[in-house]
Amino acid sequence: MSKEKFFDRLDPWDQKIILKYNGIGGKKFTVLLKIISFLGRETIWMLLMVFYLFIFYDPQWFSYISSIFLLGIIIIGTIKKYMNRERPFESLEQIQILERRPTSRSFPSWHAYNVISQGLLLAYLLNSLVLAIIVLIFTAIVSFSRIQLGVHYPSDVIFGVLFGLCGFFLAMTVVAPILMVIIHYFEVVTGIPVYFQKINPLLYKNVLYIILVVGLIITIIIFAIYKKIQEVIEGKRKNNKAL
Repeated sequence: MSKEKFFDRLDPWDQKIILKYNGIGGKKFTVLLKIISFLGRETIWMLLMVFYLFIFYDPQWFSYISSIFLLGIIIIGTIKKYMNRERPFESLEQIQILERRPTSRSFPSWHAYNVISQGLLLAYLLNSLVLAIIVLIFTAIVSFSRIQLGVHYPSDVIFGVLFGLCGFFLAMTVVAPILMVIIHYFEVVTGIPVYFQKINPLLYKNVLYIILVVGLIITIIIFAIYKKIQEVIEGKRKNNKAL
C-alpha cells in the first residue's frame, strides 16, 4: 500500500477526532496539557544522558537511555521524512495551534515515542509494575495533549506509541547490551579512572571538566528553547516595524 492510500484511509477518522478534541477544556486545561506535553520532548533525556555519563556515571542507565534515544532518531526521523505528512494545522483551516508551531513532519509522534519508551525503561530499571501502569496512563495523557493542542492526528500518536514499544524492546535486547560492551572496552583501553554511581570528583577538581559539563547542559537547554527565542525576536522585529 502506498503512503497516499494509507493516509487516505486514515484521514476521515483522524480529522473527525482532532476537530472534536482540538482546544477542548478551555485555556486552563490547555496550559496544563502544554506542561505535560513538554515531558515528552527529547530535552529531558538528553540531560539525563549528560548526567549519567559525566556527573553520576552509570554505564547501564546511560546505555539504555541513549540507545532508546538513538533508535528514536533513526526510526521516527526516517519515517517522518519518508511519510512527509503535513501537520493538522497545515491541512485543516479549523485547527487551532495552541503551542509552539512544530517544523517537523506529523507522522509519527516523537513525543509519544519518548514517553512510552523511556517511561517503560524507568519502570524496568526500577523493577516497578506500579510505575509501568503509571507510564501507560501518562502516555495516554501526553498523546491526547498532542491532539488537543492541534499538532498531531490521533494516528500519529498511536503509531508513535507502537514505535516506542519497538524502540524499547530493541534497546533492551540488542542496542544497549552492545553499547555497554563498547563502553567497558573503552574504559579498559583508555585506563581513565572511573567513578561508578557517585558524583565525579572532576566536577570540583578540574575546571576544564566543569566547563565541558556546563557547556553541554547549556547547549541542550538552548536547543530546547531556540525556536521560542526566535519567536520572541521575530515578535519584537514586527513590533519595531509597526512603530
